Formats: sequence, structure tokens, C-alpha cells
Amino acid sequence: MVKGLNVVVLIPAFNEQETIAEAINSVPRKILGAESVKILVVDDGSTDATLEKAGKAKADRIVRLPSNRGLGVAFRKGIDEAIKMKADAVVNMDADLQFDANDIQKLLQPILKGEADMVTCTRFKDKSMQPQMPLVKKFGNKVFTSVVNFLTQQKFTDTQCGFRAYSREAMLRLNLFGKHTYTQEVFLSLVENDLRIVEVPCRVKGQRQGKSKVVGSIFGYSLKALLIIIRAIRDYKPLAFFGSIGTAILSLGTAIAGALFVRWLLTGLTSPFTSLISVSALLIIVGFMLIILALIADMQGRQKKLQEEILYRLKKQEIEKI
Repeated sequence: MVKGLNVVVLIPAFNEQETIAEAINSVPRKILGAESVKILVVDDGSTDATLEKAGKAKADRIVRLPSNRGLGVAFRKGIDEAIKMKADAVVNMDADLQFDANDIQKLLQPILKGEADMVTCTRFKDKSMQPQMPLVKKFGNKVFTSVVNFLTQQKFTDTQCGFRAYSREAMLRLNLFGKHTYTQEVFLSLVENDLRIVEVPCRVKGQRQGKSKVVGSIFGYSLKALLIIIRAIRDYKPLAFFGSIGTAILSLGTAIAGALFVRWLLTGLTSPFTSLISVSALLIIVGFMLIILALIADMQGRQKKLQEEILYRLKKQEIEKI
């Protein structure tokens, strides 16, 4: 087991004046296998007394964003600050008391044992721990988890829960772009870098106590999360993304052209479907161009991996200088 880790507990917060102090005070300052436990609060442009109450609760470091940028931005800023604090591991938890801070020990154990690079809380793996939540939200969680599992070829049970622990290696490897949320994108990024992800069942409250909610509406959240996933697929699997679209369009155009050609052979006529000749030609051209784009994007994807490796090494060197 790895011992003497510097652990940073990251708490992003937006308008959580009612719960932020209790969330900070609930974090255990002594964890088995950890040399130190520090609390980092990222205030995402709160307009209430969140900042003041976090200061009175004696968080070790508070970072304030000038305006509300979104949970994804707050999380990325927190990871950057945790690296500057020489964190060997960071645990992310919400400020709304949805999670039990005593479970931080459970999340850290696989990292302390060197068995995982990211450990995430799962609300659904253990049936006895499943929280009460609206059916539409539970259905949405299942859909997004299925999508992430399909893209990563893994069998996760909960890819939306934000209660997670990250090793330093995971922190350095993360390259995220989503503003609204980050939960699904993290899986795609870490799996792409061959890092180990482990799920640990934890009991989570189904109803949030704080005022801020990432899920302002189920439809709005789903749309934004879906866009993040689509962009991640575009970036991490460009050949499959553009190639599948191009192949589908090319196949449709070829099928229409083939049907018209058979009709012409049998009847000597293309009417009343003559206009479809132009449509099929356009589809064939667009599909072919998308396939070419897929090959170019795949080549750019290789360059992206090289750039990420350079960025990783630069981050590592920066840590060694701190």
C-alpha cells in the first residue's frame, strides 16, 4: 500500500451558503494512509454568502471564479489548483451534503493500494444502496451510462456521480473541455489513456439540500451532456465518428443510384424519379468527402495524442519544480 499521500478534497460550489460550512467541516482530517488532508473550495461565481462561509469554515484554500462558468470549468480549475498544492490524490465531492464525507476513505483505498487511477462512487451497483430519485432521472442515468459503456467497451454502472477520487497520474492525464459538466467526459479521457477506473458502492442521498443544481431541467442537462459526449467522440474517435456518418450517406446515395439504374435497365426510363439522380449524386459526393475527412481527422487524432503526451510531460515537470 502507498503511504503518506497528500490528499486534497475538492469542493466546487455555486450558491451553497446553506450547506458549504457543514460540507467542509464533515471532511475527515485524518485518513488512513494519508499524510495530510486539505480542503480546496472552488467558488463558481456565487452571488450569495458561499465565499464568506467557506472562509469561516477554514477551508485550506479558496479559489473564486469571477462569474458562474459551469461545473466543468470549476472542476478543471480545482484540478489545476490541487496539482499546485502538490496533491498525490484528489477527492471531488459536492457542497450540498448529498454525499457522506466518511466514504472518502472508501474511495481512496484502491488508489492507496495502487489498484486504480480513478475511483468513482456508484449509486446503482449495490441494490440495497440505491437512492430514491425520479424515474426520468434514473432512466437518464442509465442511458448515459450505456452510451459511455459502448464507447469505452467497459461495464460501468454509474457514470454521472461526481463523488470521485483521482490519483496524480489521472489528474495529469485529464484533458477536459465541457463547461456544463465533466462526469461523462472524464471516463472517455481516462479510458483513452489506458488508466484504471474502479467503482465503489456508496450510499448517496437522492434529494439535494443545496440550492445549486447542475440539473436545472432534465431536458436541458441531457442535451448539454449529449453535446459533450458527441464532441468527445469526435475528438477521441474521429475515424469512427466521421467515417460512420460518411459511410451511411454514401450507402444511401449508392442505394438510390442503384435502384434508379435497375429501373432504367428494366424499363428504359427513370421518370418519375429523375430528380433523384441529382440527390443520389449529391449524397455520394458528400459521403465520399466525409470518408476522406475521417481519414484526415484520424491523422490529426494521432497528432492530438502526441500533443497530449507533451502536455502531460510539461505538467509533470512543472510539479517537480513546485
